[in-house]
Amino acid sequence: MRTVLQARAMKAAVVVFPGSNCDRDCKVAIERSAGARVEMVWHQETALPDDLDLIVLPGGFSYGDYLRCGAMAAQSPVMKEVVTAANNGVAVVGICNGFQVLTEVGLLPGALLRNAGLKYVCKPVGLDIVNGQTRFTAGYGEQRQAVMTVGNGEGNYFADEETLDRLEGEGQVVFRYQENPNGSARNIAGIVNKGGNVLGLMPHPDRAFDADLGSEDGAVLFRSIFQSA
Repeated sequence: MRTVLQARAMKAAVVVFPGSNCDRDCKVAIERSAGARVEMVWHQETALPDDLDLIVLPGGFSYGDYLRCGAMAAQSPVMKEVVTAANNGVAVVGICNGFQVLTEVGLLPGALLRNAGLKYVCKPVGLDIVNGQTRFTAGYGEQRQAVMTVGNGEGNYFADEETLDRLEGEGQVVFRYQENPNGSARNIAGIVNKGGNVLGLMPHPDRAFDADLGSEDGAVLFRSIFQSA
């Protein structure tokens, strides 16, 4: 008797905080880009769905950006489970406000400060794909440039020089702005952790997954994650 083995459907979770406003964008982008099943997880949950291939912390203004961007969201109950999942190798992506949360919870080094011009910046930006060998960027192949959209008032990435040198030397800088919109150190737009499974980036791949949005480069990022799962 022949046995037919079916591949397990890819599965993602998008964490929703009070003030998140890109959670639905992420859900749609992942579904349309990679065909994965996406569950929305409220920040007060104390458990994550089983068998996740990806966890996304979306953009927005969690808790109204009170205290510091991402600082209060980092204390949400679900974040203990996100940290555990990340430490177990599950892919985690923090986009914009999600990047801020990842630094606050200690999954990524550095901090996101007020933009150098002290103004909210929202526009498409050109990016250099600095490291095309990560699970998030392998799908770009020989492509070394991408276009996504930023939308932030505190997207200015900061870390001390020793940390910046380490990030550069160990290939943890993944995306770099071609023209710096916010003052980020060394034009850094996105970094990964040492394990290579946690990505924080200020530009929005969820706003760049369809030609009608001006770019499909974000879709490549989402597909790449599941292709490497």
